[in-house]
Amino acid sequence: MNNKKLEQTLVLIKPDALKNSLTGYILSQLSEFHTGLRFAATKIVHVSKMLAGEHYAEHRGKVFFPSLLEYIMGDLHYPNEPEKHRVIAIVYQGADAVKKIRDIVGPTNPHAARDQKPGCIRALGTVVPIKDAEGKVIGDRMDNLIHASANDSDAEREIKLWFRPNDIPPFMHAYLTDVSRDYYFYKDGKLYTKDEPGGICFLVPGDTVWKSDLETLRALQQGQAASDTLESVVAKYLINEKRENY
Repeated sequence: MNNKKLEQTLVLIKPDALKNSLTGYILSQLSEFHTGLRFAATKIVHVSKMLAGEHYAEHRGKVFFPSLLEYIMGDLHYPNEPEKHRVIAIVYQGADAVKKIRDIVGPTNPHAARDQKPGCIRALGTVVPIKDAEGKVIGDRMDNLIHASANDSDAEREIKLWFRPNDIPPFMHAYLTDVSRDYYFYKDGKLYTKDEPGGICFLVPGDTVWKSDLETLRALQQGQAASDTLESVVAKYLINEKRENY
């Protein structure tokens, strides 16, 4: 993406921010008046385990990974209220979008945010100890209210994970799109191009998709190495679909 006016970044307002009624405050801090950035897209998302796992894929295998999934999925803050399990996903667009949002959001660790940048959004968050079955502290989880893309490449990966092209107005597309010419189905971690009993059809001919998604699907079809995982493609097309085990 060479056009600075089209630079984009992903923001997620997380379940702890929603529970503490901080949505209005966060949106005011990130408004066009403060940042010069515009909304390119927004949606309310019930976060599936697949989507959560792909968003935090870099942390897979770490001691706090399961807790991260429970956190972003809303299980920790609304354990008995599945209807409240959601995040607000937003794409902001404009020159220096990543840096401007990161500056307002503050450091990832809320304790560091309070020390280094008091008054920033994450200064209102907290750090929660993670304990094993015996009650021993084995790590911690940062309940920091909001996610903001760390750099341009992360922003592209994350926006393509949380949003389909048609979620974003066409003249605000920052990344290349293409049109599917085939049917694609997903079942038990595998890709199919024909209907499979129990499978989910997530793309049909004529659907507008990210070009990189089609490249991934075609590589996987041919048994070649792909730049992304199958789940990173499928997850966005199943957002807010009521499906078991996804």
